[in-house]
Amino acid sequence: MKLNIQNTFTEELPSDLIKENTRRQVKKACFSYVSPKKTSNPSLIHVSEDVLHKIGLTALDSSSKDFLSVFSGNNVYKNTTPYAMCYGGHQFGNWAGQLGDGRAINLFEVLHQKNRWAIQLKGAGKTPYSRTADGLAVLRSSIREYLCSEAMFHLGIPTTRALSLCLSGDQVLRDILYNGNPAYEQGAIVTRVAQSFIRFGNFEILASQGDIKTLQLLTDYTIKHFFPTITEKGKGAYVDFFKQVTQLSLEMVTHWQRVGFVHGVMNTDNMSILGLTIDYGPYGWLEDYDPGWTPNTTDRQHKRYRFGNQPKVVQWNLFKLANALYPLIEEAEPLETILEEYSSNVEIRKLEMIRSKLGLFELDEDDFSLIEDLENNMQLIEIDYIIFYRILSQINSSNTSTLVKVLLEAFYNPNELINEVEEKWQNWLNKYIERLQKEKNSDIERKEKMNTINPKYVLRNYMAQLAIEDAEKGDYELLNEFHTMLQQPYAEQPEYQKWFAKRPNWARNKVGCSMLSCSS
Repeated sequence: MKLNIQNTFTEELPSDLIKENTRRQVKKACFSYVSPKKTSNPSLIHVSEDVLHKIGLTALDSSSKDFLSVFSGNNVYKNTTPYAMCYGGHQFGNWAGQLGDGRAINLFEVLHQKNRWAIQLKGAGKTPYSRTADGLAVLRSSIREYLCSEAMFHLGIPTTRALSLCLSGDQVLRDILYNGNPAYEQGAIVTRVAQSFIRFGNFEILASQGDIKTLQLLTDYTIKHFFPTITEKGKGAYVDFFKQVTQLSLEMVTHWQRVGFVHGVMNTDNMSILGLTIDYGPYGWLEDYDPGWTPNTTDRQHKRYRFGNQPKVVQWNLFKLANALYPLIEEAEPLETILEEYSSNVEIRKLEMIRSKLGLFELDEDDFSLIEDLENNMQLIEIDYIIFYRILSQINSSNTSTLVKVLLEAFYNPNELINEVEEKWQNWLNKYIERLQKEKNSDIERKEKMNTINPKYVLRNYMAQLAIEDAEKGDYELLNEFHTMLQQPYAEQPEYQKWFAKRPNWARNKVGCSMLSCSS
């Protein structure tokens, strides 16, 4: 196994002067050197061939002892020094101080075909940032991260990737519901891959410490390697940097809303500076449409990270990043202007996004009203977000009779579609048909376009839970099936038709299928 190693993060940025792996507050540093914990009996469960090739490896490499040894954390690749990043963050709206890579260890950077990739193990042991935790991860959460990061990529959503999934052979103690009933679970390690794992929190921690010198070094490094279009120097470069991060973040969250994805824990330490979806914990996909839904048990009371609030939370997080960058710019006005532009652009992008989901590609001033009526209707009765938009493409624009019946598959309780509710839906569909008459595309062309925007297959929580339960018994067939199916989420794939279905009743309130904790 041969990799083209080129480490820029550790060579160009300051390291923690203390070398011992002890829990502590780290100052004037962007990272601490640390070695992964050796595992007792590692075994490889799955490898993403696409990611494998991206970093310059082959299927033959992935079957080697070296591959398993390096990506289970049992051996450090030659001439590399693993490390954990230092960052802080606002968690649920409150400053939490130093956080850092508490259970993630960065191995090295790989340069392949002019693309640089940072490689990281999640669940490979404690670091100086682990606080009271053990730095490990369990199979349950590792499967969720492994499958979801790859599913998101194939949905066309900016994300970190997953190279491999390993069992450690060790048992890990976890309290899955934080209810005082911990139990041992199988330990696992995910190898994550991204252009960079730098987060908003990397900048926040330095600003909070008043370490402006290191803050400038980190910002200059990030611009140099990841924002090549910024050619200005000094304050102008930092303003442009913030503007581009804002645009990337808006792009990411708009995609989330498009496919009904809810991150669940949008703290500033979980916000990628490159606008990548990062840290897959208590996430979920909307099943019945509810803008107030969050999959995170910790967020159950205040619902800060609910589906409908995600674009606003991104803006709030950007505001905190702006505060962190302010010492480099020393002017509030340009930062405030960019944040105001974000606020305006959120509404513009939302309208454009939903219009595209509806197959409306010609401009019409009544579209806002049509969308507003649709969202109101979707809250009158349980309706599956994914299935509704997918089968809406089947509407015949010349047929105005019994239109509601076309959509029955999307309703959880179609028997409740009566009287006023049915009338409102029929009225909306009549208006929608009328609006389609203004489109230039034929029904067939519209359907083709809509089916590239509205996925047929997503990783619903109950599906992930089924794969987890099988894997915990040593059966990885469903894990393999989902990994394959989710590589083509917009294709019909009739062989997987059974997964194009509403959440089953047994999953409505089942642990792992409805609400999830951050415990992993």
